[in-house]
Amino acid sequence: MTGTSTRAERMARPLARDSIRKIAESIGGCLRPVQLRRIDKLTGQVEQIMKPCGATLASICPPCAERAKMLRVIQCREGWHLEDEPDLGPPGPDEVQEYWLILRAEAQVQRDRAEARGQDMSDYDALTGELDAEIARSGVRGTVTTRAGGGQAKRRRVRSTRRRQDAPDLPQRKIENRTLGKVFTAQDGKSYRPSMFLTLTCDSYGKVRDDGTPVNPGSYDYRRAARDAVHFSALVDRFIQNMRRVLGYDAQYFGAVEPQRRLAPHLHMAIRGAVPRAVVRQVIAATYHQVWWPSTDVVRFEDDALPVWDEGLGTYLDPVTGEVLPTWDQALDAIGPDDQPLHAARFGPEFHAEGVLAGSKDAARCIRYLTKYITKNVADCHQPETDAQRAHAARLAEALRYEPCSPTCANWLRYGIQPKNARPGLRPGCCKGKAHRPEHLGYAGQRVLTSRKWSGKTLADHRADKKARLLATLGMDQAPDPARYTWHVVTPSDHDHLPYDRRLLHVVADRARLKAALDEARRRAEKAAELSTTGRAA
Repeated sequence: MTGTSTRAERMARPLARDSIRKIAESIGGCLRPVQLRRIDKLTGQVEQIMKPCGATLASICPPCAERAKMLRVIQCREGWHLEDEPDLGPPGPDEVQEYWLILRAEAQVQRDRAEARGQDMSDYDALTGELDAEIARSGVRGTVTTRAGGGQAKRRRVRSTRRRQDAPDLPQRKIENRTLGKVFTAQDGKSYRPSMFLTLTCDSYGKVRDDGTPVNPGSYDYRRAARDAVHFSALVDRFIQNMRRVLGYDAQYFGAVEPQRRLAPHLHMAIRGAVPRAVVRQVIAATYHQVWWPSTDVVRFEDDALPVWDEGLGTYLDPVTGEVLPTWDQALDAIGPDDQPLHAARFGPEFHAEGVLAGSKDAARCIRYLTKYITKNVADCHQPETDAQRAHAARLAEALRYEPCSPTCANWLRYGIQPKNARPGLRPGCCKGKAHRPEHLGYAGQRVLTSRKWSGKTLADHRADKKARLLATLGMDQAPDPARYTWHVVTPSDHDHLPYDRRLLHVVADRARLKAALDEARRRAEKAAELSTTGRAA
């Protein structure tokens, strides 16, 4: 554009760098690419490759988050209505692996005999260590023994397994080795294997308005809300255990955790197989999770009078008396049989359950609902719009500030207890755990919960399947041999490091070439299909 122009006309024109970023986002290019240096071992050719960052949050990289979301959609869809049991059994060892494993067994026998005679174990331990390394190099995963060298097991703290008096008993059935639900036959002879979509919520902490804010903030139980959020993952695990015991088979699930408007976590879950609503209601009423942690009723240290770290002893001391604070194990041992748990987490009585058939519109709708918010932080699912909502979120964050989130939480010092694996620099109210961050609202677990036998595949397997379908569409038999190349991450100090704007240009060019190749491949496939149809008609 030539000639003079006004400032308003210049401001109306698109910015070059901003346009490139928008183009990259519109065609699915990563906005935070990682530069890799690929070296061909045969020719020595060096090429710069822009690897997607792989972010799962849209606030970091929307295109990568969308790809991760679509991968979860595929995982949920493929596992929800399986007709055959997934085979996840590990293969047997080959001849080389069997050779090393037999040598390892003989070495263990020699070590155990020497230990019984009171001999020195150092040579035997070195031998077993070398054999373990060879076994790992041969391709065997896991370890042969649970403890290196066969030392003494750590003492296990045992609590009473007696059920709470306010929780009903559940019928227990012998769990069958299957994951598929029951098949129903209609009068016309057609068979159905329905599954279930389930939503579980936390209990009430006080009456709330339609926008999620409490009617009476003074009586709203923020402390129980904070503790329920912190221990929500354990409560979900307990629910799945109880459900499997009642159903009598290894029920599989795909779940997503997100907050309600009142900022309490709730769970959407796809369960393989049909579960009667009466059974769901029974399991919810009987499910609880008890937190056997030391009491936090009494605040011993706050403000500037905090415990001090002693470098010589490697422990925290009382700032006034100089006494050593009880360790985490000592505090747990002090919990007697007549003491009450710190917290008992439970689900609320309200739930939503509906049956879903494979391939139906309801199945697609439920999958969209399950994956709707997984690209957002927990707190971003419901953005506060009013002062009352912002005040409600602030009060919950304040309740979580000093609530212990784990045995290693720095907040235990506030109550006169050393955290597990204590180290210098800990300060109550400044724990770096996820549960204390405002964007997580107390929930520190995984956003997507998937059972091991859901689809019979890991996310890496689903990603590989997606890549194979892409290569097939492009007419490529297989990807280039990865053993042919060596890869190095390019750091800012390297001479060939590209600035961000140039990396983004590479991303746009790569995605544009890929899009053009896909369009051409699809055009050829459609033309071939038309010719085939015309030939059959003739």
